[in-house]
Amino acid sequence: MQRRVTVFLAAAAISMFLIGCASKPIVDTYNVDMVQYQKDLAECEDIARQVDSGQIALSYAAFGAGVGAAFGAIGGDIGVGAASGGVSGGAGGLLRQDDEKAQVAKNCLRYRGYAVLN
Repeated sequence: MQRRVTVFLAAAAISMFLIGCASKPIVDTYNVDMVQYQKDLAECEDIARQVDSGQIALSYAAFGAGVGAAFGAIGGDIGVGAASGGVSGGAGGLLRQDDEKAQVAKNCLRYRGYAVLN
């Protein structure tokens, strides 16, 4: 039981760390009206929120649970494998969602004429 909790908590901790790593736009602000930039950034972030997050995270979680269960079967504990795989897969889906949202925001700023550096 102790091993199960440890494996699950380790997977959850790594997953939460990865979720916090989403990339914010880095813009060259030379000769940029910062008031207008802040307005455009807010609008672009609003547009990026339209990325469908539920489907991405759910599909990654299901895939991770399946893979985790397979590895758990090899190691002798399907439940732990499925649980940790589901957490890791779900976190991977959330990370993918954050990456996609960041890319939408960056593209939006580029289309508005900003020099996005990342």
